Amino acid sequence: MPVPTLTPWPTKLRHKPGNIRTPIGVAQQVTEHPELSPTDWVRSQTEKILETGTTEGIEILDRPIVLFTTTGAKSGKKRYVPLMRVEENGKYAMVASKGGDPNHPSWYHNVLAHPQVTVQDGDKVVELTAREIEGDERAHWWELAVAAYPPYAEYQTKTTRQIPVFVVE
Repeated sequence: MPVPTLTPWPTKLRHKPGNIRTPIGVAQQVTEHPELSPTDWVRSQTEKILETGTTEGIEILDRPIVLFTTTGAKSGKKRYVPLMRVEENGKYAMVASKGGDPNHPSWYHNVLAHPQVTVQDGDKVVELTAREIEGDERAHWWELAVAAYPPYAEYQTKTTRQIPVFVVE
């Protein structure tokens, strides 16, 4: 049986208001094949996880990470999001720090729109639901997050926005 060949995507892109850029003539659709990040170090981490089948040994500043899979708010495409491992009693935190940037990371909007996420911790993969937290619950998870990854505290000082935290359960 012949191996199918891929046709190159058109180089000319169109942009519709409220939509992401798409090649002309290519319809957007929900895909079950998650896209890799355009950011080199994030893509590299994700590729290592996919190659080895585990998050074990994949770290940021000597701290463990977990791999979340989210669904794009507008595109419906699956997206990989490696984040610091903040876990308590089988629940996880997603900290939308973006290094203290004034804007939320793109995945923040994706999780608000589609709170069902997949979490890979080591070689364990589970389907869970995320919800943004506030008040005492946020304070508790923020404390856990800073203990797991101390730079989060510095990131908060670099921005006027309160860094959002989701609990994933």
